[in-house]
Amino acid sequence: MPKEVFGKDYPYLPHNSLLSFEEVTRIARVFVAQGVQKIRLTGGEPLLRKNVERLIEQLAALHTVDGRTLDLTLTTNGSLLTRMAGSLKAAGLQRVTVSLDGLDDAVFRRMNDVDFPVADVLAGIEAARAAGLGPIKINMVVKRGTNEHEILPMARHFMGTGMVLRFIEYMDVGLTNGWRMDEVMPSSEVVKLIHAELPLVQLEPAQAGETAERWGYADNAGQHDKALGEIGVISSVTKAFCGDCNRARLSTEGKLYLCLFASQGHDLRALLRAASTDAELASAIERIWQARSDRYSELRSSLGSDKGKVMRRVEMSYIGG
Repeated sequence: MPKEVFGKDYPYLPHNSLLSFEEVTRIARVFVAQGVQKIRLTGGEPLLRKNVERLIEQLAALHTVDGRTLDLTLTTNGSLLTRMAGSLKAAGLQRVTVSLDGLDDAVFRRMNDVDFPVADVLAGIEAARAAGLGPIKINMVVKRGTNEHEILPMARHFMGTGMVLRFIEYMDVGLTNGWRMDEVMPSSEVVKLIHAELPLVQLEPAQAGETAERWGYADNAGQHDKALGEIGVISSVTKAFCGDCNRARLSTEGKLYLCLFASQGHDLRALLRAASTDAELASAIERIWQARSDRYSELRSSLGSDKGKVMRRVEMSYIGG
């Protein structure tokens, strides 16, 4: 959350404007009944939410329509993982994704505007692994001119650890990050850079609608060496995947967003608090989903240099990745 926006005088929402854990779980239960199999807690920083383990316990009790355990995961900056990893696992969390944009402290702090060092994040990752919160994924946003020189050190550090390092193109989410296209390093360049030193072989998608393109570290015969692991690249700027998108996002005060680049959400809190039945909630969600038309990533190139003035978009600090 940008400090220049969310300072000490920022008028935050009153607590009763936020969804309770029970309300979040009820909406999740309706989604799961419609076939959703995976729920991710994200942010902002979800571990700052007081008693988040209680929400995890409630979500972990849900099961898919065919009776399987829900895929329950969480994305975090890792700063609180060292002391919370055990309680998160005990509450029913299955795995975590950790955001880490470089191993150099100065670069890391510049990218994330945080007051803790990389060592804290690495310690948190180890705590998560020790607690059994895996397989762990590491997300690195690549911003040309800022941290592209950290790509190879990150690849070397996580190769062979059993963790999947994913490189994400710097995105124009919201209007506050000062995004420019010339700061985007295409995923194809990332793969080329790594492949020149650590040979890679492309892998098949793990599942339909997967956002990351998978590349495995190769052995001397040019085959994927599973012991060395793999990386992923997410090309939301240069290779839009709107047509295969199967994600929806629920904000902390109950707005449903169908796109990371959406300009507005759909109010589910009002339905919840109007004593709607689960069937009425499901019907409303079905109508919203069937009417979805968001495809900002596909349209980006045709919007011109004034796109920020044309289309206001939800901020990453509000809706999460």
